[in-house]
Amino acid sequence: MPPPTEEFAVDDLEEFESRLDKFLNRFHADDLRRILLPDPDGKLHFPLVIDFAELLEFDPEFAHQLYDYPKDVLELFDAAAQRVLDKFDAAARRADKRKAGDEPMEKKFVHVRVNTSGSPLECPETSPSIGKVRVKHRGTLLTLKGTVIRSGGVKMIEGERKYQCRKCKCRFTVHPELEAGNRITLPASCKSKSAQGCGGANFQLIEDSITCHDYQEIKIQENIQLLGVGSIPRSMPIVLMDDLVDIVKAGDDVVVTGRLSAKWSPDIKDVRSNLDPMLIANFVRRTNELKADLDIPVEIINEFEEFWAASRATPLKGRNSILKGICPQIFGLFTVKLAVALTLIGGVQHVDASGTKVRGEPHMLLVGDPGTGKSQFLKFAAKLSNRSVITTGLGSTSAGLTVTAVKDGGEWMLEAGALVLADGGLCCIDEFDSMREHDRTTIHEAMEQQTISIAKAGLVTTLNTRTTVFGATNPKGQYDPNESLSVNTTLSGPLLSRFDIVLVLLDIKNEKWDKIVSYHILAENTEEKKGKTGDPEVMWTLSMLRRYIHYVKQHFKPVLTKEAERVISSYYQRQRQSGTRNAARTTVRMLESLIRLAQAHARLMFRNEVTKLDAIAAILCIESSMTTSAIVDTAGNVLHSNFTENPDQECILKCDSVAYLSKNIKYLTDEISN
Repeated sequence: MPPPTEEFAVDDLEEFESRLDKFLNRFHADDLRRILLPDPDGKLHFPLVIDFAELLEFDPEFAHQLYDYPKDVLELFDAAAQRVLDKFDAAARRADKRKAGDEPMEKKFVHVRVNTSGSPLECPETSPSIGKVRVKHRGTLLTLKGTVIRSGGVKMIEGERKYQCRKCKCRFTVHPELEAGNRITLPASCKSKSAQGCGGANFQLIEDSITCHDYQEIKIQENIQLLGVGSIPRSMPIVLMDDLVDIVKAGDDVVVTGRLSAKWSPDIKDVRSNLDPMLIANFVRRTNELKADLDIPVEIINEFEEFWAASRATPLKGRNSILKGICPQIFGLFTVKLAVALTLIGGVQHVDASGTKVRGEPHMLLVGDPGTGKSQFLKFAAKLSNRSVITTGLGSTSAGLTVTAVKDGGEWMLEAGALVLADGGLCCIDEFDSMREHDRTTIHEAMEQQTISIAKAGLVTTLNTRTTVFGATNPKGQYDPNESLSVNTTLSGPLLSRFDIVLVLLDIKNEKWDKIVSYHILAENTEEKKGKTGDPEVMWTLSMLRRYIHYVKQHFKPVLTKEAERVISSYYQRQRQSGTRNAARTTVRMLESLIRLAQAHARLMFRNEVTKLDAIAAILCIESSMTTSAIVDTAGNVLHSNFTENPDQECILKCDSVAYLSKNIKYLTDEISN
């Protein structure tokens, strides 16, 4: 729909206003009566949210005028809402339903907010991405989606003022131009409507006639996941006024409906002034709860249930077929693929009676020699997560990871970094070892408490970072199995203890393994490989894996059984008593990690109960960080861990290995040796 070129005009203004009153009386009478109730907060501005789809069904012509001329129609809409509200107030007073002492403050400002959700305005033409906003959209009702990357302070701005002609005493209202820096332009001559006209050009400001509004500027950036490769995410400044101020903060996902306008860039010497686009918001809807929203048809859910019904006799074989769909271009690496799946699925967040939260998102670190596929796993994990941010350690300063204070137009603002933008998703940090030391310390709070406390340039606040951190790093020189992990990676103990899983990939010479891997890589493009379409792994494509991970996270909240509790407790006690333990890893956080990973494995197995098998799988992932562990495999190297032919029988051997590790605790041996 092209933008209108003519100005807004109606043939019969009274008839147009009566249609507005009729719509409000029919659909929003209860909402307006609710505004009349006493408000404990003493608010001045009250929103009245209307659905564009309802308006389109009630009066299509009026809905089209609202889209074409939002500025003029919304002013008439606000006046109509105030008119209807006054009628309800007068009727209530006549009925004497309100005591004299309980009379509420007069509601002067009622703002009509247009919600375009579920209406034709959600089409790409009227709801484009920020990078595709053009001149043709100017002046129309536009809906933009994005993430808040910058949030300014709440200011006071002048909305209108009244003047009086010194000659004829005619009074009129003047509105400042927001596009011109809120500058007031007085008319050339008096606006008197008398027959002869006044013609005066000398005006006087009426005292106490200035009306002010709350005002805030934010900046939103389009979602990175919706962009093509090589595209730069674009941003758009948003103007919030009255009841819309201070309802969003940096890192929030929002859907903003408003009128596209433009303002002149600030006057700078020797710099050309341009018109910068901006959106004057009418309605803002936070979609944080929908960050990981994914449409899963009923047919797909039935496929999941049928798959596990068929794998009831051999559940681990079914689990392994799912894991083979993770990074299929890399051969083997069973333990790494299991760890990636558990990290993406995560456990259940625990909140105790005092309100203290224990995170449910695990963190994972891959430490390995060059060419072991670390970056491949990072890229694939980012594709599996509906909300992800990928960055490198060298290009990530403390401000780039957490939040930075920037000065814009003489005012300090907060701009969100990678961890805040990845809130509710996955943050992948490659080349973790190349980060500067003082930059690493800034993510301590973000990883464990899942918040970032800011005290910069007079701005003191707390932002959410409920994200999973997936890091990859190279060891410092040649990896020495006799030294601790912190010595080999130059990462501090407190930082290492925050990672639930730390996997070490060592490129050790193994003739048998090299032969298998070379055959797999060479067979990738042969006809023999392409002909295998009947494998059960064919079902688990990238899109199916994304839907499966999202489904199990939403629908399963596993609870630990007594058997699983005893297995985890016994293993933790054994590790604490061990003389060769790594002090940086065997802390209370290790016990919490075991619980999270066991819950994640129960979700992966499509059930709501954490069994002994899930506890064993969690212990397997924890033990995998020890290169000399006998549980991982006979070679003691995660890189050479492969998928077994009969995983359910292999599980008995794993249980025996765990029992052997904890042989000093009798109950564990009795529990898992069978």
